[in-house]
Amino acid sequence: MSAAAAVHVIDDADRAAAMLHPLRLRILGELAEADSSAGLARRLGLPRQQINYHLRLLEDEKLVEQVGGRQKRGCTERLMRAVATSYLISPATLGRLATDPDRVRDKFSSTYLMAVAAQVMREVAVLRAQADQAKKRLPTLTLQVDVRFGSPAAQHAFAEGLSRAVARLVRKYHDEDAPKGRRFRVVAGAYPAPPAGGSSTGAHPEVA
Repeated sequence: MSAAAAVHVIDDADRAAAMLHPLRLRILGELAEADSSAGLARRLGLPRQQINYHLRLLEDEKLVEQVGGRQKRGCTERLMRAVATSYLISPATLGRLATDPDRVRDKFSSTYLMAVAAQVMREVAVLRAQADQAKKRLPTLTLQVDVRFGSPAAQHAFAEGLSRAVARLVRKYHDEDAPKGRRFRVVAGAYPAPPAGGSSTGAHPEVA
């Protein structure tokens, strides 16, 4: 039995709607380990017919899959498992309503940061699907660090220094005429780190 994927990206509105039903979310959570519909019904305290209905919908949308079977009282129970341990809904599910960096005029606003982050999600999801289909690894680079600034002046100086450093690296390594060159999109952003626990309550970020 192969392992479930670490992350499954959903880029279709119908599939997202199918997954976001409260009971189906519970079922996906319970199916981190394979189980039958009867086993799920016992664990969730719900009728097996109800579980079967929602399992079929999840299977139709390729959010769960059969990974085996077991004999019980002369019948074969299908063992189902979620296709991934985590899920990500791509902004692409919103179609033309999705945020677009090109439509944001203030390039220093939090709105622009969110639009760029959404663009990264959309593009990396597509590229990863293409790489998986070609059975290749998608080359990426991720940098994340928390910086505690002593003053607004220090924050501004850091931003200026970072901009100069990135510009210097781009001038050094960018080669527009390289015959086998590969273009990468580099994104850098910063925002107030939320307090421990993930809530932004008490923080006072910029409002765009």
